[in-house]
Amino acid sequence: MKVNVVHTPAAERPNSHYISNRAPLLINPLVKLPLGAVRPKGWLKHQLDLMVEGMVGRLEEVSSFVNPDKTGWFGGDGQAWEEAPYWLRGYYPMAFLTGDKRCLGVAHRWIDGTIAGQEADGYFGGSFLKQWESRDGAITIPDIWPHMVMLDVFIQHHEATGDGRILPTLEKFFGWCRNLPDESFLPETIWQRNCDDYFPTWRLVWQALRSGDMLPHLYYLYNHTGESWLLELARRFFHAIEPPAGEWLDGHIVNFTQRFSYTGLYYQQSHRPYHLAQTEFWYRQHNDTWGQQPRGIFGADECIRPGKIDPRQGFETCGMTEYPKSFYLLGRVTGDAVYADRTEDVLLNHFPASQTQDLKGVHYLTAANCPQLDAGDVHDFMNKCEQLSYSPGEVYRCCQHNVAMGWPWYAENLWQASADDGLVAWMYSACEVTAKVGGSAEVTIVETTNYPFAGSVKLTVKTAGRARFPLYLRVPRWCEGFSVRVNGKKVDSSVAGGSYLRIEREWHDGDTVEIDMSMRVSLTTWPRTGAVTVDRGPLSYSVKIGEDWRKKPTSSNDWLEWEVFPTTPWNYGLVVKGEPRECFEVIEQAGPLSAQPWTPDSAPIEIKTRAKQIPNWKLPKDLTCPELQPSPIKSDQPEEEITMIPLGCARLRMSVLPTIEDSPDARQWRLLPLSAKLRDAADHE
Repeated sequence: MKVNVVHTPAAERPNSHYISNRAPLLINPLVKLPLGAVRPKGWLKHQLDLMVEGMVGRLEEVSSFVNPDKTGWFGGDGQAWEEAPYWLRGYYPMAFLTGDKRCLGVAHRWIDGTIAGQEADGYFGGSFLKQWESRDGAITIPDIWPHMVMLDVFIQHHEATGDGRILPTLEKFFGWCRNLPDESFLPETIWQRNCDDYFPTWRLVWQALRSGDMLPHLYYLYNHTGESWLLELARRFFHAIEPPAGEWLDGHIVNFTQRFSYTGLYYQQSHRPYHLAQTEFWYRQHNDTWGQQPRGIFGADECIRPGKIDPRQGFETCGMTEYPKSFYLLGRVTGDAVYADRTEDVLLNHFPASQTQDLKGVHYLTAANCPQLDAGDVHDFMNKCEQLSYSPGEVYRCCQHNVAMGWPWYAENLWQASADDGLVAWMYSACEVTAKVGGSAEVTIVETTNYPFAGSVKLTVKTAGRARFPLYLRVPRWCEGFSVRVNGKKVDSSVAGGSYLRIEREWHDGDTVEIDMSMRVSLTTWPRTGAVTVDRGPLSYSVKIGEDWRKKPTSSNDWLEWEVFPTTPWNYGLVVKGEPRECFEVIEQAGPLSAQPWTPDSAPIEIKTRAKQIPNWKLPKDLTCPELQPSPIKSDQPEEEITMIPLGCARLRMSVLPTIEDSPDARQWRLLPLSAKLRDAADHE
């Protein structure tokens, strides 16, 4: 047995069993396994089951955008923008991974109809998207942003089934793109001018902002066919991307979560290291400024705004699915474990709270500090409309559909193949993976774990014979103690967070690998205010707040809409004396993990700590949580014990908290005046 620690898996040659990058594209250290190779179990499988009978699985009942009788995706002039492909690229893997016959029938009806509607010149989709004439009649351009999303669906279907129609469909469509004249191919006109003034719709600018989304599709087809013109077309799409907006790449939350990755993806083709470095530069610049809240989200509530950096600022649900998509792609390009960490940060800490616990409703914005989810429109967010309450309806049009991608894509990316014909435990969750490894042996690995609530993982190998291959175990960046036993015998190795433990040996049926990752309580201190967040392992924690769920009068009998109000105090500061291990008591839930652990009542972990209320930190009715003030804070309230729960379990959330002291540096919490508009709104209520 050979054991060593590596920063990334070696990329000296392409994987022998799964489609990998052809030259001149750089060899990827990690290779995506086909949809279906990873089968989720435990709480993650339950999320997909809830989706089947929840909003995603029955969205045709509540969304006019996915009405199969009116869609333009089957041809014609019906509705055919981003909504249906947003939904379908999550709906399809949900249906495939659950095996639900009803959902599989729906998914195949959409795929069959879209392919059948492809025109002779290669174009498919709504006919009205094919030609948009400028107001002055000077040029005609298509809108191909929605197609960038629908191609995700085609590729997933091809991975899962090998359907012989898909590659020709892609090739004909890309041939149509190639034949577009320069004046119609994502022309600079759509971003150099006000799109609304020059064209009949603002939507045309999206394709210039997001044209880098076409790169993975073009590389996928190139890796199957080797046609060099596809790389020329990829370069054309890359050069058409709208430049950064001044010193910021893009102020729009969803644009940014897609756009920051584009230079890193193009690095596969350009071989220019600065393209990869540029991706990390944009990520860090954005998050260092606007990301003053835990686990990778940033204050945007649609767009970043000057001064709006407090953790009360919201993060759009679409960003919670687009960010991980970028991380999956970049993780395969680089092999860097940081992208798995970033995926877990977002999906395990924020994504569960974006939906009701039965997955029948979603809201637009989720913030780290948000103790009330009302339907008001006077919050300090960019858009003055309903954004916090839960609904299955079209009030949250893009998120209503794009939320579908979250859990299914997470499940299928838990494991990766490595370039040296091994397997990579990239993210940890109960599941089963079946793949070809080594010389071409097929193995199954059964993963048993309660991660992210516990740090123990057991892998059991199933194989008909012997199989020699490397097994990579990702060491999360938060992990300070990573111990491994193979068939009960400890593996001696010093492993740092952010690396991989590589174990190469001849594996036999019944072999086991047991991993133990120490989960210690720690504090993140936010430099702008000195406020703190309680962390343990891959999860951050929120004050446990009592919830009063109120049904909105507009609810239908089948599809309820909800506001959520606090029934217990939320305005706490933490009394931190000494080391975290002295201030926090971790209580693990007895018995088996709940099928739906992402609720306050079924939270598998609670943390007890000492705190004091801050009386002046008040929530005006229907208004946003007041901004943090510099810590430490004085409080004359009695010290009390409070309970904290994982952030993903908390719909009402307070996770960035002031510290309480009686030192000379402590100051009183000031009552700040409201703006006239907000004061009038509060008085009216």
